Order: sequence, then C-alpha cells, then structure tokens
Amino acid sequence: MDGFLDTTSRGLTELRVHGVSGTPPDQMLNHPHPRLVSGDSTTGFYRRWWPAGPPAGEQADVPGVRHREAYAWGGLTSGGRTIALWLLLLPFSLANLAYFMLPRPARGRRLRHVVEAAQRLFALLLTGTLVHAVIGSSVDLVGWQCTAAGRACTYDTAPVWVRWMGELWGAEPSRRLAVTALVPLAVVALLWLIARRTWNRDERTGMPPDGPQEAALPLARRRLWHGDVPVWRLRAVHVAYALGAIGLAVAAPFAGAAAGLALTVANGAVQVVAAVLVLLPGLARRVDPGGDDPGGRPLTAACRVLEVAAPAVLAVTLAAAMAGLPLGGTPPLQLPGVAGVRFVLLVALVVFLLVATWVLARLSAPGKRPAMRGMASWFTLMVAAGSANALALGVMFWTASFFGVPESPARAQPVGRRLFLGDAVWWTAALVPVLVLGVICVAAVLWRIRGTVAEELTPKLTPYYGDDGDDVAGKWALASLTDRAGLVLGLLVGVMLAGFATVTVIYQLGLVHPVGGTAGLFATMGSWAITATLVGLVLLGRRTYSDPALRRTIGILWDVATFWPRAIHPLAPPCYTERVLPELVARVGVLSRDERDRVVLSGHSQGSVIAAALVLQLGPGARGRVRLLTHGSPLRRLYAAFFPAYFGGPSLPAVREAVPWVNLYRLSDPIGGPVFAPADPFGPRAAQPGPVDVFCWDPPQPEPGEPLAELRWHSDYWFDPPYDQAMARLTERGAQG
Repeated sequence: MDGFLDTTSRGLTELRVHGVSGTPPDQMLNHPHPRLVSGDSTTGFYRRWWPAGPPAGEQADVPGVRHREAYAWGGLTSGGRTIALWLLLLPFSLANLAYFMLPRPARGRRLRHVVEAAQRLFALLLTGTLVHAVIGSSVDLVGWQCTAAGRACTYDTAPVWVRWMGELWGAEPSRRLAVTALVPLAVVALLWLIARRTWNRDERTGMPPDGPQEAALPLARRRLWHGDVPVWRLRAVHVAYALGAIGLAVAAPFAGAAAGLALTVANGAVQVVAAVLVLLPGLARRVDPGGDDPGGRPLTAACRVLEVAAPAVLAVTLAAAMAGLPLGGTPPLQLPGVAGVRFVLLVALVVFLLVATWVLARLSAPGKRPAMRGMASWFTLMVAAGSANALALGVMFWTASFFGVPESPARAQPVGRRLFLGDAVWWTAALVPVLVLGVICVAAVLWRIRGTVAEELTPKLTPYYGDDGDDVAGKWALASLTDRAGLVLGLLVGVMLAGFATVTVIYQLGLVHPVGGTAGLFATMGSWAITATLVGLVLLGRRTYSDPALRRTIGILWDVATFWPRAIHPLAPPCYTERVLPELVARVGVLSRDERDRVVLSGHSQGSVIAAALVLQLGPGARGRVRLLTHGSPLRRLYAAFFPAYFGGPSLPAVREAVPWVNLYRLSDPIGGPVFAPADPFGPRAAQPGPVDVFCWDPPQPEPGEPLAELRWHSDYWFDPPYDQAMARLTERGAQG
C-alpha cells in the first residue's frame, strides 16, 4: 500500500471531504469502485480504481499528474452501533456547544474564566439531572416505594423480577435500595465505558509536529484539538459526582443513625470535592501537543484519588445497606433527597450566566453582531437543561406507569398501586403542552415569513424561470428560514422560561395543586407526552442499533454537534475533529511533499468547516501548496454567527489570506451560503464572481421549451458547471504560483 502511494501521490490531488450524513466514497468519487489507500473503515482515504484498468480516454487519475481522492470520516458519527445511545446524550452535547458559543472579548478575560467555570458546574449538574432521573426511577419508585410491604410491586400482578424484593425485604428498605442502586450504577458504568473508548480512539490521536506555533487565532491553536488529559480529568470528576449521587440516595434516608450519617457525609463529600474540582480553571485547560502543564499535575493527582475514592465509598455504602441500616420512624412516601439544593444552585447559575454572558457580549468589539446579539451560549444552555429535564421526567413517568399509577403526593390516600412523584415533577410536566403550543406558534410565524420572502423573490425570478418563478421563489424562501435560527431558539426558550417562572411561583406559594382542573389536565397531558417521547426515543435507538441507513440519518445531528471538543462535558458523544484534523494534516503532508505538488481541499457542507480549520493547522510550507474549494458551506451562515470567537472576526479572512479559496453557494441551499459577498444574484455586479464567493443557479435556467430541472438544494455541487470552473481557476492560479 505504501508503495502504491509513493508512485501515485505526486502532482495535483483533489481531496474531497464530505459533509453531514457520511456520504459514501463511491458517491464522493462518482465511481463504483473506490479503493482504500490509507486509513481504515472508520476513517479512510479512497481513490478511484478499475479492476481491468482505466477505460480509454479516462483522464481523472493520471499517475504523477492528477488524482481524485475522498476522505470518508462518517464512521465516527454514524458507523458505530453505540450511536443508538447518543440520542439520550443530546443535553451533554448542547452544553459543549454552548461553551464554544460564548463571547471571548479581550477586555473580559477574568469574567470569561469565571463564566467558563460556571458552565463546567452547570454541565456537572446536567450529569446529575440524568443520573437522578435513573435514581428516582429505580431507587425511589421501585426500591423505596413499589417494593415496600403492601405496595404495588408486592401484588401478584407485579413482575416477578421485582416482586421478590417486596416478598423478601418488604420491611427492610436499605437492602431494597442497595439492589435497585445497581441500575443507575450500571448506567454510569456504561457512560464511562463508552466515553473512555471514544477518548482512546479520538482525543488521544496525536497531531503531526510541523504546524503553526503560538497561533493568535483560537481556531488555529493546536491545543484546541488536543483533549487527551483534560477530557480524562473531566470524566473522572463527572463519574465521581454521579457515584456520589447514587451513594447519597442510598444512605440519606438512614442519616438518623450514626452509620447512615457517616455514609451520607462521605458520599456528600465526594460530590462537594467533584464540584470544587470542576470549578478550578486548570482542570479543563488544554496545552499544545508536547507542551508542559505543571499546574495540571496536582489536579491530575486529585482526580486519580477521586477516581478511586468515589467507587470505594459507594461500595462501602452498598455493603452497609445490604447488611441493614436502621431507619427510625415511619418511612415517608417518597425517598428523601437533596433535590432542593440542586434546584437552588441551578437557578443561581442560570441567573449568573445570563448576566455574565450579557456583559461579555457588550464587551465584544463593535461591528457585525453575532447570532442572538452574543447570547446564543446562554440560550443553548437553557435548551440543554430543558431537554435534560424532559428526558428525566420521561424516565420517571414511564417507570411509574409501568409498575403502578403515577400520582401526586397531594392524593396520598389510599396508597394502593399509586407511585408518588413530587408536585414539582407534575408542574414541570404541565409545561409540555404550553411548549408544544409555543412550537406551533413559532412554526406559524416562520411560515408567514416564508410567504413574505417568496412574494419579494417572485418578480425577480420570473425573468429567469418564467411561470415557474413563483415555485422556485417558494423553495428559495423556505431555504432562507435557516437565517432565522436565532429567532426560533429565542422564542422557544422564552416560552419555556416564562412557563417555568409561572409554575415555580404557583408551586412555591401553593396557589394551585397540579391535580384536578386545568392544571391537572395539562400535567396529565404533559406526562403522557413525555412518556411517549421517551418510548419513541428508545424504539428509535433500538432500530438505529441494527439499521446502518438510519444510523447515517441520525448521524447528521452529531456531525454538527460533535465538531467541537468535549470542553466542559466529557460524557457527551465524542468530538470527531480531534481525530479527523490530525489525519488530514498528515495526509496533506504526504500529498504535498514536493514543491510541484498541489492539493485542492474540496469540502462540502460540514466538510468545508473541517477544511477551513485544517488550513489554519497547516505550516507555512504546506499552505503554499494547498488550495481550498468549499460548497454548500455553513461557515458564515451558522458558524461565524453562532461561534464568533472561532469563526467570526479575523478567522475567515485569515483562511482567505493563507490559501487561494473559492466558495460555491446557492440560494436554494438551506445550509450553505456565501462566506464574504452578500447573497444577491440580482445586483448590478452579480454576473462577476467575487474573489471567493461564486453564486450557482439552482435549478439551472432552462432553455426555451425545456422543463424546469429538479432543485439540488444542498447536494451534488460537484456536478454543477461552476465546480469545474472553480477547479480550473484554482489549479491555474497554482500553476502560475
């Protein structure tokens, strides 16, 4: 294989990098026989290959002159079966996205460090939210309530695999809690195992040594894609916090006795230490590959101690519970806990992050404002919290419905088959119909905006498309709704927060109970909607596990969400870029070893984002032999708008200055767009391509008497005539250079 590369990698190489959904190599190369020349089935470089030799007249691949190559990285986000579990980790991914959306003004460095620490603590509480959902479902609803003497799981109709606990230990709650605590423990162990495996695969991939040193731009810094030790430290802290939560749930009901109190304090101490560590700025600090981080050594040692202490304390707690812990007094209906403390801390963080993010946004340099006036980070965190709570409620309502009848503590008598969920849970469920109504209203607003834009476009498109101008205008207007992503996010979060504030006031003042009347109706509707959503996600995940095509479809979400490293949440789906960029840097080095070699990086959609980041990771020598061709690119439309510290400001101009660049875009494309020039094909200079951006008509203007072609929307740019023209323009410029 190496000999094959040595004799065929010289000359001009068109290196295609696909976007979302993991386009197969045969489609990228437009050839039925792709051959793997480097890498493996997860991430690999492919060339065209003919079993009987190339046909006569075939000029695409000429040894030593011209080659077409495809880099397929979709196996990182849509190839593995564990992607079925990633659906439940969306809140963690959103937390990482929020970190990179944060404004980073030079004048607010100290405040930014405090905000980043608060974000790490917020991410830790998100882990707690989902772990407490499993604890509440297993330890509380089953171990504490359902299997107690005379409760729902002791009836003959209950499943035998839980009924035995009620028959054997109906009056010994500590033993029931110890057994049911194994469920959240298994969930945490599974999350740890998946996170560790992907960490070994991705974050530990080494970046080649020859690259820019001490880069000023955040996107050009190699430390950004080097998360080896920081991600490990964060994972140790999050897992310890989760184990402490499990131990606290088992020990806290027995804190009236000396043994129970000691175990409660020990598990609480594990959580406090984890929270303190996550606040320290050095815990997640990244250093350049091969660099030294002396300040991180004590933190690494502390994480190693915590990594051993947390499971040890939990093991002692479970052993003591199995031996029997005295309860003292009449057991309450629900498992005692510290949910109130976590709620107060979460609310305080939300308020602080709102104010601090607003200050950072105001301190940013004046000029073109980013999406949502710099507040996208805070809004994304709110969506992360909302989705985490929705999943948590879904787990608890489903468990209560499966083993008994969900009920509010306000209706405690008679107990019977009732399993009690706190009033706060019911009030949160009552928000779901309100949020659904908000989604419908937002959809109606967007549809109206689409109609207005279509009316404006129709007279402009009629000279080009005749009677079909209104149809094309409607489709272009539909694609333009992507530019309202900030509006949609803001409206949905606004509805969610307004409803949350309302029900919090009602709940705290005890004005209305969430049973009976309109409130009870909304709570019941919400509980069923949440349960149905959770069941749907589980069924979708089960099908995803065995369906490769569906894994690729679901992978589209992760192609966008996991471009960014696991900066504050280590249990999120892995960042593929920490493996992709080192591999691409090394490959470009192989393909451009000689002064006469040229590499045209052809990035589609998300591939264009990877390609732009890649350019800034190349050394000066390699940049002189590289050209950039992007198409369907969200660089300006989404990345510069929502991640201004990395793709806004001087970052994209730096890419333009580093290498010759052509960007193709369509107005029918709901994702891609121009990078520098305004998206206006009707202006007086529209016929003249800009220095970077080139507009592509979609559909092509039909000849007289010919039917209108189908729109290509976001795909198949390389079949458009401007693609070949751009390749010629870049290669001619390279020849002249």
